[in-house]
Amino acid sequence: MSTSYFNEMKDGEAVRPPYEALDGWQTQMSQDVRKRKQAEAEAMFRRIGITFAVYGEGGDPDRLIPFDMFPRVFTAREWSRLERGIRQRALALNAFVADVYGRGEIVRAGRVPAHLVYQNEAYEKSAVGFKPPRSVYSHIVGVDLVRTGPDDFYVLEDNCRTPSGVSYMLENREAMMRLFPRLFQENRIAPVDSYPTKLRRTLSSLAPQKCEGDPQIVVLTPGHFNSAYYEHSFLADMMGVELVEGQDLYVEGDFVWMRTTEGPKRVDVIYRRIDDAFIDPLCFRPDSMLGVPGLMNVYRSGGVSICSAPGAGVADDKAIYTYVPEMIRFYLGEEPILNNVPTWQCAKPDDLSYVLDKLPELVVKEVHGSGGYGMLVGPKASHDEIELFAAKLRQNPSKYIAQPTLALSTTPTFVDEGLAQRHVDLRPFCLVGEKVELVPGGLTRVALKEGSLVVNSSQGGGVKDTWVLAE
Repeated sequence: MSTSYFNEMKDGEAVRPPYEALDGWQTQMSQDVRKRKQAEAEAMFRRIGITFAVYGEGGDPDRLIPFDMFPRVFTAREWSRLERGIRQRALALNAFVADVYGRGEIVRAGRVPAHLVYQNEAYEKSAVGFKPPRSVYSHIVGVDLVRTGPDDFYVLEDNCRTPSGVSYMLENREAMMRLFPRLFQENRIAPVDSYPTKLRRTLSSLAPQKCEGDPQIVVLTPGHFNSAYYEHSFLADMMGVELVEGQDLYVEGDFVWMRTTEGPKRVDVIYRRIDDAFIDPLCFRPDSMLGVPGLMNVYRSGGVSICSAPGAGVADDKAIYTYVPEMIRFYLGEEPILNNVPTWQCAKPDDLSYVLDKLPELVVKEVHGSGGYGMLVGPKASHDEIELFAAKLRQNPSKYIAQPTLALSTTPTFVDEGLAQRHVDLRPFCLVGEKVELVPGGLTRVALKEGSLVVNSSQGGGVKDTWVLAE
């Protein structure tokens, strides 16, 4: 594995222009001030309830995600390219989902193998032949990006179902503005606080045909035991809509209704934060206590919109990911602006042979995995761990893909000893409705353990504010 990483702040000893103001800021901050500010930030997050539950972990089930006060900075030019690439990708992914639940032209053309689509566990037969409003299936697309050089960005994966983390993006900014107001007075930083307004506008634009007047929008949560419950309640509050659980909704006639103290209210748009399998026990898992019986019948008859649409997950499968550049060419007639990470599909015998041979050098992921679970980081794994994973690969190769260990860029991060370089990624959030739009920035996740490349919050990663410098 390469040990040469792109340092986003420094080129040798020279500070890169976007970080010049921050270099002076951090050198003038004493350790005592830094510790006091960090304590203020933690108290702020604890007070407003920004927590993240980690399943299977002992101790505090609602722990704080570590917040790093040193912002990550992009120039307007860098962001412009990322934004164009993310928009392009979101459009192609939506076109793909609409296609595979319709005529399947991309499969007929031999551009994507049929078995990867129609035998995919995320492919929902109940969605076949139905077109949601505006033919949009994935309304909030989270695209995970990594950087390896001044102009080198790669898409690590796509999240087309219920990507989380946007509340942390917004609260990180709020915290930084409270802790260091002068930084924002002295630097032209593009704002992100319009995201809830844009999200509500996106959801409203997807109201079903049977909607009368202003659409009634709700956020459907599995409940407070879910790891992202804080985000569900935060977004509902910021949009000024109701946060509901499955038991708060019911189906009667051709519509979905919400129980309220003032009597039933008709629901037009459901921003669901529960998995497909739990949406409707009459259509999916019969043991689900989280969904709404009969919801899919109302959805298919045009009585309610579900965002993101059931079945959208077929587009963010890690094996399907390898074909996104082909989707862009097929549906949009364009070349991809952002590159994929080179990927080996272990279901292919030649790819499997290569991966088994190079396992100590590669990252191997479950096709349907998320949150950093079920993966092997070869260069960081022991001999026994590699042997154990090789046995898993031989037993069920179609369950895995492999990628090279990228030299993820680093940004300055406050640690106990002072300032250190830590690896980061970026998750911008693209909204797709009547418009396709993003706020400038996203969630930067940081691997707080020295040398670690795993940034996921569920694996001990932290977060930091992401700045896009206004032109």
